[in-house]
Amino acid sequence: MNIKYGPLFEGFSFSNGIQLKNRIVMAPMTNFSSNPDGTVTEAEVKYYARRAGGVGMVITACTYVTRNGMGFHGEFGGDTDSLIPSLRQLASAIKEQGAKAILQIFHGGRQVPPELVPNGDVVSASAVPAEGAGKPIPRELSEKEIESIIHDFGETTRRAIEAGYDGVEIHGANGYLLQQFFSPNSNRREDRWGGSLEKRLAFPMAVVDEVTRVVEAHAKEPFIVGYRFSPEEPETPGITMADTLVLIDALAEKNLNYLHVSLQDFWSTPRRGVEDTRSRIEIIQERVGNRVPVIGVGSIYTADDSLKAIQTGVPLIALARELIIDPDWVQKVEQGREDEIVTKIDKNKQAELVLPDPLWQAIINSPGWFPGVE
Repeated sequence: MNIKYGPLFEGFSFSNGIQLKNRIVMAPMTNFSSNPDGTVTEAEVKYYARRAGGVGMVITACTYVTRNGMGFHGEFGGDTDSLIPSLRQLASAIKEQGAKAILQIFHGGRQVPPELVPNGDVVSASAVPAEGAGKPIPRELSEKEIESIIHDFGETTRRAIEAGYDGVEIHGANGYLLQQFFSPNSNRREDRWGGSLEKRLAFPMAVVDEVTRVVEAHAKEPFIVGYRFSPEEPETPGITMADTLVLIDALAEKNLNYLHVSLQDFWSTPRRGVEDTRSRIEIIQERVGNRVPVIGVGSIYTADDSLKAIQTGVPLIALARELIIDPDWVQKVEQGREDEIVTKIDKNKQAELVLPDPLWQAIINSPGWFPGVE
């Protein structure tokens, strides 16, 4: 290994004692490849196993905690105990390769396709549709339903523990239900779940509290709890960088094991809310990095990209598209073969890359999503 990349391969210890062999994480990515009944497919398991050999930790694609939270075709579920064997199959495949397995848990809220949820019943914090043509007007959740969904996050966490995962990541990013409650765009409530910034925080914080309560009650050994968030929204009104600083301050008080920033570009800068020319991740790291580890992500392809990112002080770097393009990325850097890293998708190598058909079709039919697909 080239000695300059040494910082990427230092071990990392979470506050609960769980150790990672290096600083590289596989980011959660939707793959559209599960069975209609919510179980994982063999192709999906092989896809994860192919990528779990080098990284220190794998965060799975999101799994729905409530049936009406299913956000994608071909998404695997965690909403019933009958799915524990399926969840276990995936956790085992990841851990057998030497990586820690983290189950990302979520509810899609107003972002779910109506045809995927019972009776087409799309729900959210308020009856405000997402921006864009043809988006359904969601039904505002009742107080009782909110409490039920909080409970569901806890129950899926219990299933993750029973299935052998090393942790869960609460998905509060990318416009899904937790973010919908935090956002002034989608949350127009005037009860204890909305209104002021502090009240818009109530639902995400209640989910965090329930998940950590379940971990304390059911986990017999250390178990990771992380939280993913998107720092800003383009909509007006919408989440600003100033709002996010309040969010992460609150999360940093919750004894979480990490915060995971969701960004397309690691070096993107704030739109509004703070007068600061640094990247969002640098601002976030300065604000809470001494209280809770931060995972950075976004358009990191080469070894030098990763080194530059980790030199900001962020302790963990997540790779998303790059691990689909080159599953051997970590091993190549570790073996001093960083010049052999592939940074554009090869349209002739689906089998070699071990990519399930639904994911492959999505990649090659979505120009601009992956480098190399025009």
